[in-house]
Amino acid sequence: MVWLKKKEVNVPVVVNSTEEKIENLIHYVRGQQVMIDNDLAMLYNVETKRLNESVKRNSKRFPESFCFQLTDEEYSELRSQFATSNIGTESTSSKGGRRYLPYAFTEQGIAMLSAVLRSDEAIQVSVNIMNTFVRMRRFLAENSLMFDKIHSLELKQLEYQKESSEKFKQIFTYLSEHEEVGQKIFFDGQIYDAFSLLVSLVEKAEKSIVLIDNYVDVDTLNILSKKKTRVDVTIYTVRRTRLARQDIANFNSQYPTLTVNYTGIFHDRFLIIDKNTAYHIGASVKDAGKKCFGITRIEDIGIISDILQRLEIEAEDVNN
Repeated sequence: MVWLKKKEVNVPVVVNSTEEKIENLIHYVRGQQVMIDNDLAMLYNVETKRLNESVKRNSKRFPESFCFQLTDEEYSELRSQFATSNIGTESTSSKGGRRYLPYAFTEQGIAMLSAVLRSDEAIQVSVNIMNTFVRMRRFLAENSLMFDKIHSLELKQLEYQKESSEKFKQIFTYLSEHEEVGQKIFFDGQIYDAFSLLVSLVEKAEKSIVLIDNYVDVDTLNILSKKKTRVDVTIYTVRRTRLARQDIANFNSQYPTLTVNYTGIFHDRFLIIDKNTAYHIGASVKDAGKKCFGITRIEDIGIISDILQRLEIEAEDVNN
């Protein structure tokens, strides 16, 4: 049996230690209450290294249910959660810091320490610790119902937070996907920006797109080709349009269905999405960004209805 060398003090520190102080040094690891070697060494008034060496020399008395070494994750969690403990503060390296992970002692392991250390001081320390363990265990048992309710409330709160976060995520996603343009102006040279905006408007259509533009060509079809599948496109333009019948046929072979009708009653350009959202466009779609122009959303649904109704009356089919 190896006796541990004590620091030379007249009154052991442990005798004056209160149960409250010991209570702050008890942690909950792997589903049980434990104390760390650093803290025990402080209470027993010995060096941590010497305490662990004594335990190793009596390893048969300390199975894993009595004493076990912390994992990296457990060690990091304890250091972050318990500022009052000496966890990891005792250096065994000249460069500072521990060279090995701490050992945790269960209630049975701490009781065994008094037998290994064999001193009146060690016995008194163990008695104080055992009393604290018993008091804490009694407190937990007497208040188990309360802790269960608290745990249940915490679970409900976490579930509520999860559901709320999911709902907010859905709302923000919807707002992002359905963000509408109120008014937008593009200056000359902003061809890419103008093209991107028009494409984003075309992509919003779920059923139909109506474009009123007197100057359409293949560049116009390039923008309309970004539509979703099965969205019907109708262009209203003048007969002198640069859009050839072959261009329409080529578009329909890959992006059906495009219909072109003739009308000469409109001067301005309009883009109508799903018959309920419309935009007034200050320049032909094919020239977007080449010169300064603006796009304005039409808020009055009655105006949209009037435009569509006028088209039905005045438009001529391209085949006529």
